[in-house]
Amino acid sequence: MLTCPTHVPIYFYARPVDLRKSFDGLCGLVETAFGRDVLRGHLFLFVNQRRDRIKALWWSPGGLVIWYLRLEQGTLELPQVTGEQSHVTIDAAQLAMLLAGVPLDHARRRKRMSLAGSV
Repeated sequence: MLTCPTHVPIYFYARPVDLRKSFDGLCGLVETAFGRDVLRGHLFLFVNQRRDRIKALWWSPGGLVIWYLRLEQGTLELPQVTGEQSHVTIDAAQLAMLLAGVPLDHARRRKRMSLAGSV
């Protein structure tokens, strides 16, 4: 099971990607589609046309890492994007739900306590 720290921004590319791309191809896609520097430590997710495979690109101290998941059955439930948007930002809890097969549009968060003065 892939887990990531809660403070790491996670960017999900909502359009299908040719997952034969490796480090250089995915880094180029990060720069053009997200407008982000891959070396900042963010996690970038890409899915194939059939939605049965997902690749994650992440900068670890010392080098780039690619995780690759192939579902043996079923498909990934993709996060909703609006309009012409090509990507969406998700958090670690949403990533865990996505990988577990939980539809993100049906999941809802309950109210939690927050410190006074914070939003």
